[in-house]
Amino acid sequence: MIEHRDKAWFEREYSPSSCIEDINVYIQQYCDQSQAVTQQAIANNTVIRAIQYGASEDEVLDLYLPGATANNDDSQSGTQTGKKLQVYIHGGYWQELSKDESSFAAPAFQQAGHYFAVINYSLAPKASLTEIVQQNRKALVWLATNAEKLGFDADEIYLSGSSAGAHLCLMMLQTNWLEYLSQLDDAGVNEMPLCQPECQLKSPDIRGVCAVSGIYDIEPLLHTTINDPLQLTAQEVEANSPLNHATPHQCPVIIAYGDNETNEFKRQSLMMKTQLEQEGFELTLGEISQRNHFDVILDLGQVNSWLFKQVQRQMNAE
Repeated sequence: MIEHRDKAWFEREYSPSSCIEDINVYIQQYCDQSQAVTQQAIANNTVIRAIQYGASEDEVLDLYLPGATANNDDSQSGTQTGKKLQVYIHGGYWQELSKDESSFAAPAFQQAGHYFAVINYSLAPKASLTEIVQQNRKALVWLATNAEKLGFDADEIYLSGSSAGAHLCLMMLQTNWLEYLSQLDDAGVNEMPLCQPECQLKSPDIRGVCAVSGIYDIEPLLHTTINDPLQLTAQEVEANSPLNHATPHQCPVIIAYGDNETNEFKRQSLMMKTQLEQEGFELTLGEISQRNHFDVILDLGQVNSWLFKQVQRQMNAE
C-alpha cells in the first residue's frame, strides 16, 4: 500500500499518457501497422481470423501462421521451427483496444518460423477484471487443446503482453491449470469450438513470458479514475495482483519498460523482477531507451530490436 499520496499523484503516476504529448499518435500506429499486417497475411493465406475460443462474441483470437519465407535454418529459428506459438495479450487498462490493433508484431514471428496468436477479450465495464482473466485462461486452454490440429506444440507456448496485457501474462503464469481445468464442466467444453464433450482439455505449457510495462499490484488503481469502469473490489485486487502471490510455474521471464515512463510503472516492474528472482526464475530486465509506455511494445515487431532478440533467444533456448 502506498501511503501519504494525494489523488493527483495517483492519477499522474498511473496514467502512462502523462509522459507524452499525444497518446493518439501511438494508438494510430497500432491501428495502421496491424491493419497492414492483417491485409498482407490475408493475401498470403497465413492467418486464420476470428477463431471462437468461447461462447461470447468477444472470445475470439487471430492465429498467424509461419510464413512461406520463414527461415528454417536451425541456428536462426531453433530445431522446432514451425512448432512454437507466441501469444500476444494486448493492453489498454482492460478497457480499451482489441486484437484488431494488436497484430503488428506478427510478421517478425512468422518470418522466424513461429505461429503468432492475438487474444481478444471483453473489456470493462462489460466484463470485470476477474472475468477478463478467466477469458484469457480459456483462450490458452483452447489453444493448447487444439494445438495438434493447428500445427504447433501444446508444450511450446510463449506469452507476451503490454501494460494490462503484461499483467494478464503474469496472471496466466500464476494459474493453477489443473484446478482451472477441473472447473470447466461439460457445458464449458461445449462452448469451446472444435472441442467435444469427449475432448481431453489440455493445460498450456508456458515456456517463456515477455512482460512489457506491466502493472502487477493493482491496489493503487482504487485511488484513480481508471477504476471507474473496472469497479474493482477488494477481493479482486487481492486475487488479481501478481505481486501478492507466488509464481509456482517457472520459466524464463523478460521484464521490460521504456525509459520515458512514470516512476510507478518502473517501480512495479522492478518489484516483479525482484520477486521472481527470489523465487528462482531466470530473469532478463530491460529499460529501453527512447521509448515510452506506448511505443516500447512496437519493438516486439522489429527483428533488430533488443526486445525481439530477447524473445527469440527465449524461444530458441534448448
